[in-house]
Amino acid sequence: MKKLYLFAVLTALSCSKTIEDRCFIKEGEKNNYTEEKPYTAKQILDEKADYITITTLKKFRSFEQDSIYAHETKWRMYEKETNTYDIEYRLFKDKFSEQFRCFGKQQSGNTHYALGQNNLGYWLLKIENNQSFAYFLGLSFSHYYLNDIQTIPIIKDGFLQVEGSLVQIIKVPGLPGHDDYSALEDGKLFKISLKDLTKDSDHDGYNDIFEESFGLNPKNKDTDGDGTDDSNDLNPMFTSEKNKFSELYHMLLPSYTTTFDLKKRPYYFEVFKSDCDYFHQINPTEYRVLFSPEDKNHQTGYIKITDVFDFGISKMKKSETNPNLFYINKWSSGSSSDYAAEYKNGKWEVEIVSQTVS
Repeated sequence: MKKLYLFAVLTALSCSKTIEDRCFIKEGEKNNYTEEKPYTAKQILDEKADYITITTLKKFRSFEQDSIYAHETKWRMYEKETNTYDIEYRLFKDKFSEQFRCFGKQQSGNTHYALGQNNLGYWLLKIENNQSFAYFLGLSFSHYYLNDIQTIPIIKDGFLQVEGSLVQIIKVPGLPGHDDYSALEDGKLFKISLKDLTKDSDHDGYNDIFEESFGLNPKNKDTDGDGTDDSNDLNPMFTSEKNKFSELYHMLLPSYTTTFDLKKRPYYFEVFKSDCDYFHQINPTEYRVLFSPEDKNHQTGYIKITDVFDFGISKMKKSETNPNLFYINKWSSGSSSDYAAEYKNGKWEVEIVSQTVS
């Protein structure tokens, strides 16, 4: 698997563009978006990470069978009269503060295992001696589907072994953010050595696979060198700096109303695609953030093929008549808003000038 660390990203960006290019829209500049063709099963197998072994099962639970079950189970989870999931996975929900949707649990002696899924992808969850651990698998949910029902032990002979299928995402017209899946090949067994999966070279609480997948440095527990370990840093990739533009980006971050303290959820991140230094310099106070380069050639292998971007904030456009006025766009899966932001008397006045809901 290709390894792309933060210093490589910074070097590539700093050599090609200035901060003016990275943060401000030039007149006539357009977003040259091109929709890419979905991967074939052969491409997925050819480009898989070296630490993953994939074999074909003779007997298996099909994607269609399992996905129908998973869909029905998710609906039942929210019915007041049904609390089977809450009871069955109470230990994992409590230990991980409901950071994951859990499935496929297994107990081995006093050690409890389960598979977990969040907005970043799939994880192996482990609870041992009252301590909890989460190990990122690096299996893109854009290409891999892991069965809710696992018919064999997920931990055996020093390996994680998980049943599932190779899939592709199908866009649902008129329903942004509600993508569906189509099976490419059923009946796959994905195996990863526990030695590879649990490796944490810098002992910061995130396994190497996670750090390599999202551009952190697995050999340095403090990727941005700001004196705070990655596991305790809400912006672990870049040093936060207070300036008027970083404050503007901070104001436009998505905010949530929740009973949980997101700062205390070490596996919850919002991921943004941006090269803008001012955006990188934000000092988030609500949850953790990660950044990805805009150019696919500079992105990690995992991000290239996995849509982990639920939100985005654009570059700024300068007003032609007012040097303190800037225009900026913010989007989510179901809406897009254009803002006018004027810097007056040491603070920003921000208003929505147009909004589109899909």
